[in-house]
Amino acid sequence: MKNSASARDTLRTQLWPIPVMGILLAVAAGIALPQIDASIDARLPPWAVSLIFGGDAGAARTLLDAVSSSLITVTSLTFSLTVVTLQLASSQFSPRLLRTFTSDIFVQGTLAVFLATFTYSLTVLRAVRSGDGGGTAFVPRISVTVAFSLGIVSVLGLVLFLAHLARQIRVETMLRDVHDDASATVRAATSPLGAVAPGPEPPTPCAGARAVFAPSSGFLTSIDEDELLAATVWADAFLIIECHPGSSIVEGVPIGTAWSSSCSLDDAALACLQDTVGRAINVGYERTAAQDIGYGLRQLTDVANKALSPGINDPTTAIHALGHISAILCRLAGRDLRPVLLLDNDGRVRVVLGRPDFAEVLDVAITQPRRYGSADPQVMARLFRLLEEVAWHAHDDSPVREQLARLRATVARSDFDDVELAQLDKSAARVTHAITARSAR
Repeated sequence: MKNSASARDTLRTQLWPIPVMGILLAVAAGIALPQIDASIDARLPPWAVSLIFGGDAGAARTLLDAVSSSLITVTSLTFSLTVVTLQLASSQFSPRLLRTFTSDIFVQGTLAVFLATFTYSLTVLRAVRSGDGGGTAFVPRISVTVAFSLGIVSVLGLVLFLAHLARQIRVETMLRDVHDDASATVRAATSPLGAVAPGPEPPTPCAGARAVFAPSSGFLTSIDEDELLAATVWADAFLIIECHPGSSIVEGVPIGTAWSSSCSLDDAALACLQDTVGRAINVGYERTAAQDIGYGLRQLTDVANKALSPGINDPTTAIHALGHISAILCRLAGRDLRPVLLLDNDGRVRVVLGRPDFAEVLDVAITQPRRYGSADPQVMARLFRLLEEVAWHAHDDSPVREQLARLRATVARSDFDDVELAQLDKSAARVTHAITARSAR
């Protein structure tokens, strides 16, 4: 089930599946519709004849040729605009935003319509016969009318595509899309605090525990929990996977520990577990949003970092990104981020899957913006505001207190005037008040 979610996410972020499906459907329609034309053309009622194409074979060829030639030009323009948008997103905001653009269903659908119209027109063109040389003339009037209609739809699609692209290229839209994807991943991969009854304590590795190694190098993208559980039950073993989706792993480096009920795990059982880990752990060349709860935060943090770089120098965008980061952190503060425990039918914990705790994700979200924005009082004020917002949601205030102390130390080292320091001191005091008020609730 987890692997299928990863596969769906991979397909969703590819530009080619929907356009290819459109091409295949267009070929099928371009073959089937002329045959339907031939069988019902003589039986069409007069009102239908007046609505469909009424020209001869030459006119049909001209129309189909015009539609197909213009659509290949429009498709080339669409691809060019898409590539320019991807380049702009990569250079101005973050290379990790490209997946957000390529997963845009509107862009995929527009390309599918253009390519399907081009393919359909070419396919129908081969069915038009003029009757020269003694053959029987045939003009698939319904098919040509459909090609004309698809051409009109494509023109409308081009206008809508340009409007959509102008909207998507705005940083506010990109931040919203990343926020929505990150929120969906958090909802799918975690449970609300208190929704799951407290489970048994995770097992502690014994002295004879043996290391389990990474099957390949890259980013851990997803884990098949069912396969890991079945393998540990078969081997009467226990397994701890210390890394989590989003972790960078290197082939041959330990990523977990395994041991048996009798503490000593024989070579055959270890080899079986190692093979299972190789199948159950998907490793890719980039992080994905399938099970990685920190991927959205990484994208938003990258946008903030890029905006604070000397080459971009756009603190307003960084502040907007920090607002989205704060909303996701507040959502994560109310989710269960404990390690995932997989139990057998007897209720014993067989597999423990590591997961980043709240202190880790908070550190990822704040550390780099704090360092790169240390000279801008508005960015620092937004970071204090972020901690205040998180403090109202956090059940454990120690990560917030730690980040508050580090943020105060950064302010103390920065070159702010007295007014700016006074404002930042007030912001820090509001964080402390939020922590105290939350603890008293």
